[in-house]
Amino acid sequence: MRTGPAFDIASLHAAYQNGLTAAGMIDAVFARIAEVNDPGIFIHLADIRDLLAEAEALGAFDPATKPLWGIPFAVKDNIDVAGMPTTAACPDYSYMPKADATVVRLLKEAGALVIGKTNLDQFATGLVGVRSPYPIPRNAIDPDLVPGGSSSGSAVATAQGIVSFALGTDTAGSGRIPAGLNNIVGLKPSLGAISTTGVIPACRTLDCVSVFALTVDDAWKIFSIASQPDPSDEYSRTIPAAGFGTTVPMLTIGVPAKGDLRFFGDDAMQASYEAALAMLSGLGHRLVEIPFGDFYKVADLLYEGAWVAERYAAVKEFFDNKEASFHPVTRKIYGAAKTLSAADAFNGFYALQALKRKLTPVIASVDLFCVPTAPRHYTRAELEAEPIRENSRLGTYTNFVNLLDLCGIAVPTGLRKDGRPASVTLLSSFGKDGVTASLARDIHAENALTLGATGWPRPLVKKTDHAQRSDLISVVVVGAHLTEMPLNGQLLDLNGRLLRETQTSDCYRLYALRGQNPPKPGLIRVAAGFGSPIEVEVWQLAPEAFGRFAAGIPAPLSIGTIMLADGTSAKGFLVESTALSDAIEITHYGGWRKFIAATT
Repeated sequence: MRTGPAFDIASLHAAYQNGLTAAGMIDAVFARIAEVNDPGIFIHLADIRDLLAEAEALGAFDPATKPLWGIPFAVKDNIDVAGMPTTAACPDYSYMPKADATVVRLLKEAGALVIGKTNLDQFATGLVGVRSPYPIPRNAIDPDLVPGGSSSGSAVATAQGIVSFALGTDTAGSGRIPAGLNNIVGLKPSLGAISTTGVIPACRTLDCVSVFALTVDDAWKIFSIASQPDPSDEYSRTIPAAGFGTTVPMLTIGVPAKGDLRFFGDDAMQASYEAALAMLSGLGHRLVEIPFGDFYKVADLLYEGAWVAERYAAVKEFFDNKEASFHPVTRKIYGAAKTLSAADAFNGFYALQALKRKLTPVIASVDLFCVPTAPRHYTRAELEAEPIRENSRLGTYTNFVNLLDLCGIAVPTGLRKDGRPASVTLLSSFGKDGVTASLARDIHAENALTLGATGWPRPLVKKTDHAQRSDLISVVVVGAHLTEMPLNGQLLDLNGRLLRETQTSDCYRLYALRGQNPPKPGLIRVAAGFGSPIEVEVWQLAPEAFGRFAAGIPAPLSIGTIMLADGTSAKGFLVESTALSDAIEITHYGGWRKFIAATT
């Protein structure tokens, strides 16, 4: 067990209240660096005198105005910290930034102290953590294993209790894989939530800053401080840090269909994942098997065409002039991009768009997904034998995430029988970071794991408040709001969830209305037996969202009660009879989608 105070934020702040000084904390940090004795973790360390001066400038302990007062953190060395060199694990690329990256500035303003810059897979290209010219960080749990990457040093520094949290980046899983392999939490936010100004890009359209922490509460605290829109970042988006700590009592959780699961022979990893799913069922959640073939097809795109070219574009001038400066594996990946054409890139975009179109209703059909963080553990010896293949396999459940604009969080689920860490990752659609983090907190609370490799017990936390959402409203849609139809985005923007596809009872007739843009149908009720079953979808909205949705419905459409084929009823779209005088009856098609297919 690490000596001195525990470094999760709550414990460290309690220690400050009981008399610990910031200088005492800094002494503990450097004592732990010496105790761990892993020269691969940090590329650059802050000067102790500078840290003491920064701590002195914080003034008296005041977590109310500075919620991270005196909290030590580390920064992946592709993120700028003023006064510390940025290398991206390539010494010839090194430069001295004059300003902090936006995310670093925000955390410093909240009272956090930068201990140093951490090692990584060079230019954040890799999931293994060994593609660096510097000494390789040791996996905190089992030194025979790869540490995971690309944010290897940040994950190990956190797992060893040297810092309270660390910043990484995540393009293909670099904020999740090393978390899962080192028994800590890795929060990968929605794209654009945390500014990437001051971050060396890997794939700029997909990059995000990630957070490594000892607990879910700590990861969320960092996210809530760092999630700020930034005018200097063209990819920044406004994503409120909301929804943490409250979920519905029964979430619908998508899991890969059994035939689609991949563990590459690691039976212990498979057993730990199955145990995690059993735990989720025991917590009252509903598991739904989802075919994962199309998710894997998206993952395969990441190291093809467009996105390999994007990596090369980020450092093109440097690569072209100093190719020999690159790690051999990194050089091979970037060099391959020079053979690609613009046509190759566009073909990648087209392939992704086609897969997104297929997967959008699948993603909307569940509250979130639960996947293994990594399909298996790899030893450093195994990686040396197969450096490209094993790296690719580590990304099985991570490579597709940013391409599909999902958020995620990796959370420990226990130790396997061999003592190696087990972890799952929760994924959901853009902006639902609070949903994934809330369930992650419950998962972490269900096991008796100590934190990282520190031996510190997990602090007691209030379990998620499972708010009773019996007020959720089912909505029947029949036309332009159907999945993949032009107005379906209105439901997705309101966090609507697709419950099922079904039919109405036989007391409805369907018409194609004139003068509608986009085209829309009108459903009208008739006497039983004088209509036909019409194909519809049933979605679910929160009351406030339903209110906004209903307020935007234009005449001659309106909301009424629709009887379904199974005898249930729900609110949905109906049309005023006066609109049918010049409409075309299309009841015989059986639904709007079939009419569109037949007439377009």
